[in-house]
Amino acid sequence: MYTITDLKPGRAITLDGEPFIVLASQFGRKSQSQANMQCKLKNLQTGAIVARNFQGSEKIEPADVGYRHVQYLYAGQGTRAFMDLETYDQFELPDDMIGEGIRFLVDGLEVDALMYEEKAIGIKLPVTVVLEVKETSPGVRGDTATGGGKPATLSSGAVINVPLFVNEGDKIKVNTESGEYVERANK
Repeated sequence: MYTITDLKPGRAITLDGEPFIVLASQFGRKSQSQANMQCKLKNLQTGAIVARNFQGSEKIEPADVGYRHVQYLYAGQGTRAFMDLETYDQFELPDDMIGEGIRFLVDGLEVDALMYEEKAIGIKLPVTVVLEVKETSPGVRGDTATGGGKPATLSSGAVINVPLFVNEGDKIKVNTESGEYVERANK
């Protein structure tokens, strides 16, 4: 059984006999009252998105889901294609089932597919991915006092803020949960 603090994005739960995945969650507490967790949930069978507020002592049942190691292949019309690395079966997932993770998908990236009743229903990205900087403005020499950053377009198409010393062609590590620059990757 899960407690409300376990309700993090990507976690699968069962409500009223139906499987849901947590899309977003926010912990809250009002002065003397007990803690609560406001969640945005997606029904894994119907695709319906609902909002639900869980109270502090509430116990939530985990959904019977598993993960399979898959490889990202290519983007289609509103879908993304993946291949199971054990069986070599290919399948597609709609972009809205993947969510914000789309920003960090590049050809050949290995991820975990969330499976429910032998059907892929989402993906789980690694915490960090290495991406190449495709486009950014050159850093201004001596402009380090502000400790600022500049926007950079990555090989996946995502635009993130990077430090001034990062140049086009550099490979960098990006945190997929926060969408932030972590460090330069070894060449």
